[in-house]
Amino acid sequence: MTQTDLVIPRPDDMHLHLRDGDMLRAVTPASARDFGRAIIMPNLVPPVVTRGDVHAYRARILAALPDGADFQPLMTMYLTEQADADEIAAAHAAGEIVAVKLYPAGATTNSDSGVRNLDRVMPVLERMAEIGLPLCVHGEVTDAEIDIFDREAVFIEHVLAPLRRRLPELRVVMEHVTTADGIDYVRGSGGDIAATLTVQHLALNRNALFVGGIRPHNYCLPVLKRERHRLALRAAATSGDRRFFLGTDSAPHPRHAKEAACGCAGCFTAPVALGILAQIFEQEEALDDLPDFASGFGAAFYGLPPATARLRLRRSDRPVDLPARLSAAGVDVEIFDPGFDVHWWPEPAA
Repeated sequence: MTQTDLVIPRPDDMHLHLRDGDMLRAVTPASARDFGRAIIMPNLVPPVVTRGDVHAYRARILAALPDGADFQPLMTMYLTEQADADEIAAAHAAGEIVAVKLYPAGATTNSDSGVRNLDRVMPVLERMAEIGLPLCVHGEVTDAEIDIFDREAVFIEHVLAPLRRRLPELRVVMEHVTTADGIDYVRGSGGDIAATLTVQHLALNRNALFVGGIRPHNYCLPVLKRERHRLALRAAATSGDRRFFLGTDSAPHPRHAKEAACGCAGCFTAPVALGILAQIFEQEEALDDLPDFASGFGAAFYGLPPATARLRLRRSDRPVDLPARLSAAGVDVEIFDPGFDVHWWPEPAA
């Protein structure tokens, strides 16, 4: 018998890009509609590197929320080689940040201020390990000689594994894991490491970039991988392993910047993420595991209280007419298309 209704704790998005300015005002309502909390990425221009930056950015996010929205932005700081361990520790102690984000320099959008030499930030990482502040990692190397499809596996071998041997007490989140290598590494490690999984990497493999022509709106970083990796991600998401949880990595760009000679990396999934996710879990016959993946495991890893609000996912016999584009505040953004019919749609639970 097909399940037609699923009520879950209001989900948390453990990896979200809201951008700034007009884009922030345009896309924030989409996340606030379905998610109760979200960990906000700090890769603005200039990046969020001080407590003052955190306060100002959080204020801009709150100002962009629709009236009556119940949405909590969980803030992060951008790790640079000039980072001040005392300031980061003070921000954590005051409850202003929940994590620090490591971008290898040049790895993705607005990462030019990122870390080139990990030794230069070891004092910060050591302090974070002492106080239990998680490090969120964009896990890719940027060496020109490394194939783009191998960047995650090489990062694990050459950067992450040595770092965790050197500093085993550091709590780490491998963001947007895309490979079986990443899944295996987390499974073979202890409880102080976790991984977020995105909707686009659960839905698509790398064929979706090229079949029938170049598909710029499916281009993201880390780039989509082979089918065997997608299947490994699905198995992890639906396994009930508390170290894997939802982080959409919803990353909006103006449509013209995606459909360009050198297009931007990122999939804007926020308006459709939960319906697609429910469809994926139904495909995997794992709907019972969806609440923990979307609403439970992430909060537990970050030490957040369980969500008290509820969200209802309804299933229709006919495919849902997913929105194709968001046009608001002078911004035009293409919304992610999973490439298959979706029968689920979220709505507030009574």
